[in-house]
Amino acid sequence: MSQVRAIIGLGNPGADYEATRHNAGAWLVEAVARRAGSGLRADRKFLGLHARVQLEGYDLHLLNPTTFMNRSGGAVAALCQFYKLTPDELLVAHDELDLPPGSARYKTGGGHGGHNGLRDIISALGNTRDFHRLRIGVGHPGDSRQVTNYVLGRPGKAEHTAIEAAIDECLATLPEALDGQWAKAMNRLHGFSASG
Repeated sequence: MSQVRAIIGLGNPGADYEATRHNAGAWLVEAVARRAGSGLRADRKFLGLHARVQLEGYDLHLLNPTTFMNRSGGAVAALCQFYKLTPDELLVAHDELDLPPGSARYKTGGGHGGHNGLRDIISALGNTRDFHRLRIGVGHPGDSRQVTNYVLGRPGKAEHTAIEAAIDECLATLPEALDGQWAKAMNRLHGFSASG
C-alpha cells in the first residue's frame, strides 16, 4: 500500500461557510498545518490553499480547495498532476452525515455516499475510488430534505467541541496512518467517541 503524500480537506470557500459543518474536512487540514508549525497559502495553480510540511518525519502536501465543494476535483487533480501523486497517496478529509459528532473513521475506497465533494474528486481522478478518506462525523438532521441546510449550518457549542475533540484524535492517529499502519490507526480512531 502506498504512502500518503497529501491530505486534502473539503469545504466551501469564504467567511460565510468557514464555521459550517460542511467544512469539517478543511478544519482538519488547518489543524494538521498548525501541528506542523505551518500555514496554508493561496496557490492558484492548485485552486486552493496549499502547504508543504514535515510531520512526524513525513513530507506532506496539505490542500484545502477554494472552489465550491462540488468542484473539489479540479484542485485535487491539479495537485496530483503537478506532484505526480497517485490516488492511493491521497487522504481526503470530509464531513460525514452517517457518523455522530465526536467520532471519525478512516476508509479506503468506496463510493461517494451522496457527498458532492467526493463525487467530483472521483470523477476528476478518472472514476477511481482508490483514495483514502477520513470521515469526520457531523451527525444527520433526521430528514434527507433537511441535509443541505444542515451541512451548511453552524454546529452548536457542544457539537463543535465534540467535532474538535474528534479532530484532535485524528491528529493523534495520523502518524500510524502515514506509516501505513492502517489497522492500528483505525482501531484507535474507531474506538474514540466524544459525544456532542
